[in-house]
Amino acid sequence: MAGLLKALVRASEKAADIARLCRHEEPLFQLLVAEKTGADKNRRFLQDFKTLADVLIQEVIKHDLGTEVGFPELQGHIGGEESNEFTNAQGETVAVRVCGTVGETAALLGSVLAPEQAAAELLAAAAHRDVVLGDAALDGVALSIPPGDLAIWIDPIDSTNEYIGGREDVVPVDGISPAGLCSALVLIGAYDRCSGCPVLGVINEPFFRRDPLTHRYRPTGGGTADPRPCRRRTHAVGRGVGAHPVRAEGPGVRAALDPLCGGRLHFAAGAGYKMLCVILGLADAYVLSEGSTFAWDACAPHAILRALGGGTVALAEALRARRVGDTGPPPELLYNRPAEGVVGAERWANRGGLVAYVHPQHLEAVLDALVAVPGL
Repeated sequence: MAGLLKALVRASEKAADIARLCRHEEPLFQLLVAEKTGADKNRRFLQDFKTLADVLIQEVIKHDLGTEVGFPELQGHIGGEESNEFTNAQGETVAVRVCGTVGETAALLGSVLAPEQAAAELLAAAAHRDVVLGDAALDGVALSIPPGDLAIWIDPIDSTNEYIGGREDVVPVDGISPAGLCSALVLIGAYDRCSGCPVLGVINEPFFRRDPLTHRYRPTGGGTADPRPCRRRTHAVGRGVGAHPVRAEGPGVRAALDPLCGGRLHFAAGAGYKMLCVILGLADAYVLSEGSTFAWDACAPHAILRALGGGTVALAEALRARRVGDTGPPPELLYNRPAEGVVGAERWANRGGLVAYVHPQHLEAVLDALVAVPGL
């Protein structure tokens, strides 16, 4: 199992490399944007984008975990936000995947990027690159869950709109960035197939720190003063009040939460980034009252929150239980139960919102504040 954790971290590093590569080639990046349509469209945004970076990263992770590193039991159990179909400039639909050789992958990507063959070759080389981890602590992790009991959720680039916008001038407020490139994360989470509980999580921040000489964002690697210039958060769990970052909530929710934090509600982009703020201790809780996040957004950070003694609660269910006097533990999000009667991404929406927390007293304070809010 320790080998699987290393494989997840290695995959996140390769994913971060690809995300940086696409941003560094700005003219190319503008060609890589395709609008999500139909069942894959996230209803929260008027325009919600799918990039080739998203698709390629997801397929690289699937390839590396399911075939390359000796976890065939994961094949068919690795899911993600993106369809692997991408429409090129000629209107042709191309199924993006990692092929057997760099040349074959470059040829496939070239059919998407034509006539930018050099860019296709760069991306193919990144997809096939071997990543060497210098984190000795991973070797000492002892985990008891067989890989065959797990499934994976991938968000190849969480906060895609911020990734596309690429803003680097956003000033943090109390350490929390309201928007910007820093909120674009790679999220890889593993959950127990039977119970749906998250058990492993990797959050990779590809745009955490620049190289002072090249002014480009650096990958994790040896030979630098800081062995983790691309910050990662990696945690596993076994079986078994200050700032609150929120999105554009209604006045009722904001009025209920405001007294908990002395008027210091924070707004930020990206579900993964807001959950990371809780993990890092920058916020006491992340509150979302709508079903606009998905399994791939929450699985990885949820696993880390569980490892820290917290969790991610299904908000609507928790409030319903509280209103009828149920004194049991609030229901946590699960990752193996698609919603019935819907198609596409909505099958995996976290309907009814969520609360992410580390300390149970912060969760209790949030639920007490929201239980009387009409409409929740």
